[in-house]
Amino acid sequence: MAKQVENYIKLQIKGGAANPSPPVGPALGSKGVNIMDFCKQFNARTQDRAGQVLPVVITVYSDKSFDFIIKTPPAAVLLLKAAGLQKGSPESNRQKVGKVTWDQVKEIADTKMPDLNAFTSESAMR
Repeated sequence: MAKQVENYIKLQIKGGAANPSPPVGPALGSKGVNIMDFCKQFNARTQDRAGQVLPVVITVYSDKSFDFIIKTPPAAVLLLKAAGLQKGSPESNRQKVGKVTWDQVKEIADTKMPDLNAFTSESAMR
């Protein structure tokens, strides 16, 4: 018989830097998940992407075991990196702070393709 899913937890954690402090500890501890076990597994699977913000979806089962899926970095983070900025504009509707070329947008769309519901990179670029 399959395990019964009890809960889903969505977090954004820097690759290779998961530790039991907030936001990871409280989110997992309140669901009864072994925090250190998750941190060790996450850090091992994201060593190659250290420092990148990575969304993770953790599936918690009724017996307190868990699985997790690591997704591609958020588009906002990839756009900031492509534009060479630390943070976005304080007034995004008035003040523009960076420029991104179409080649960079295509590269970002190709990076995000596994998480998007688009069939071609041209449709993902929109």
